[in-house]
Amino acid sequence: MNPTRQLCTFRLNDLSFGVAVEQVQEVLRCQPMTRVPLAPAVVRGLINLRGQIVTAFDLHRRLGLTERRADSAPMNVVVRTEDGPVSFLVDEIGDVVEVSADQFETPPNTLRGPARQLIQGAYKLPDQLLLVLDPNVVVRVVGDSTW
Repeated sequence: MNPTRQLCTFRLNDLSFGVAVEQVQEVLRCQPMTRVPLAPAVVRGLINLRGQIVTAFDLHRRLGLTERRADSAPMNVVVRTEDGPVSFLVDEIGDVVEVSADQFETPPNTLRGPARQLIQGAYKLPDQLLLVLDPNVVVRVVGDSTW
């Protein structure tokens, strides 16, 4: 029997992404953000999560995708990382899906740009390709290369 795992899914433009469900703390509608002067462009600001200050990362910018439409408010996927919780700004929230190991493919060697470091691989699902992100790498790469 193939091992399975659950992923919390979300969309950016027309792409589907997933994060291990055990790393997701919560999902929130658009929250007020405080801009951080001199922060990298991928850091959209800070949100107050019931008294805890959480950094909000714009995944459009982090992955080198086209910007979100100005008239659409982002959703927040708050994930736990090695450095504490962070928020990923996404276009829309999907479902929790269960995937099996035989559906997983590692990224091809031809994948270039920021996505190469951030995408662990993809699951081939019947109606979509689900790209898997590692939140620790998303945050660490920002910290190491941009700050």
